Amino acid sequence: MSQKSAVKPLDFKDGQIVQEFLWDQDVDEALREAVAEQTGNELVDEDYADLVDGAIIWWREDDGEVDDLTDCLVDATQNFAGPGVVWVITPKSALPGHVSPFTIESAVQVAGLHATSSVVVAPDWAGIRVQTRDRA
Repeated sequence: MSQKSAVKPLDFKDGQIVQEFLWDQDVDEALREAVAEQTGNELVDEDYADLVDGAIIWWREDDGEVDDLTDCLVDATQNFAGPGVVWVITPKSALPGHVSPFTIESAVQVAGLHATSSVVVAPDWAGIRVQTRDRA
């Protein structure tokens, strides 16, 4: 899978700022580089305090329970200026650290968000697209 095809489903746009949560040495660096190329900006870390357009959460089974993921989702949307997209990226099924889609969906619902799609984003990683609800 090429970098371009790996990142295209993430649908970030040129000029956007993307905040990254729970980076570790196991993340897919090609995907990170492709997001940076697509947006024209390096990913910012979880300590970034300015406005962002989207977020990536690298989530593995040992990162916590449903409540922990819910908290992370809420944190990830705190810097959104308006509607935004969060990608929860987890190890693919049958790989160490895999998280069930049910677990992610439960956290998403409790956080007041909604999951819209699931795609393979890298050779060992799958992503679930999560969107903020309109606050009208």
